[in-house]
Amino acid sequence: MFIGHETVAFAVVALAAVRLGVSKERALALGVAAGLFAAVPDADMVYALSGLLSAQGGVFGATEAFWAASTAVHRTITHSVVLAAPAALAFALLHDEQTTFRAAGWTVLVGVAGVAFLVSGPLALLVTAAFAAAGRLVLLALDRYVTPALSARDVGVAAFAGLATHPFGDYLTGHPPDLLYPLPIHILTARPDLFGDETLNLLAAFGFELACIWAGVLVALHLLDRDPRDYVSPKATAGIAYAAVAFVVTPPTLDLSYPFVFSVLAVGVVGVTPDYTRRLPDAPTAALTGLAAVTLAGVAYLATYLGFVSEYL
Repeated sequence: MFIGHETVAFAVVALAAVRLGVSKERALALGVAAGLFAAVPDADMVYALSGLLSAQGGVFGATEAFWAASTAVHRTITHSVVLAAPAALAFALLHDEQTTFRAAGWTVLVGVAGVAFLVSGPLALLVTAAFAAAGRLVLLALDRYVTPALSARDVGVAAFAGLATHPFGDYLTGHPPDLLYPLPIHILTARPDLFGDETLNLLAAFGFELACIWAGVLVALHLLDRDPRDYVSPKATAGIAYAAVAFVVTPPTLDLSYPFVFSVLAVGVVGVTPDYTRRLPDAPTAALTGLAAVTLAGVAYLATYLGFVSEYL
């Protein structure tokens, strides 16, 4: 998952807020906060940049090296639902205007770093520092760009929602997160084999990511009183042509997903192409048309794989 972490956290929190009687404007602000905090756990990927220094084999080789290096600490400290609670508390305290509360927030983060160091060693300090820095950047963004202003309690709730939902989105791809870190209890030890077919497992993960993105988009448009049909151009149907890729490219798997992922995402470029009037679309129309095209491309590929390709493998 990449964008789906943020959009599903946004959708869950924003919808819950509206159901609890919160105004649409404040619900949007809470959802945005949750979405931003949902990106914070992947700050642990900072260590994976070391893999690029020894990468060979072009773009795909660099991608493989990046993910290989990430396995040292990725999806452990920052992906723990156990540590999500104290981390959310720390970010809430840091959002408070009183110096005493802010000092308490840093103290909590230092405590989290101390636990990580004792359990995982020095590298954990780098990861926790990156995690804290990412959370601090989110707080600065909320102060500067998000209205109406959120209270410390609002931030704590949004932070916990974003941090706690993130690891579950990673369950379908790669190594499962260590949900109960630092406890020596592992409840998810392997990604699920949903269909007994590696390509279908990849397409399931890809479809889940798209569903999460659409959830965020549709909730946002609902809260803004906008009709999604006003932002999707008929050009999106061009994505159906991606079905032909199933006949010429080796079926992808979760272990070799990059050719499929990069190529299917490239279909989204159709969103920024001029329409019949030769005018470029506005940003929302370009984004939603591209997303719709990618979605249709995924569906078309799946249908072709099931109908014509899989039986010959």
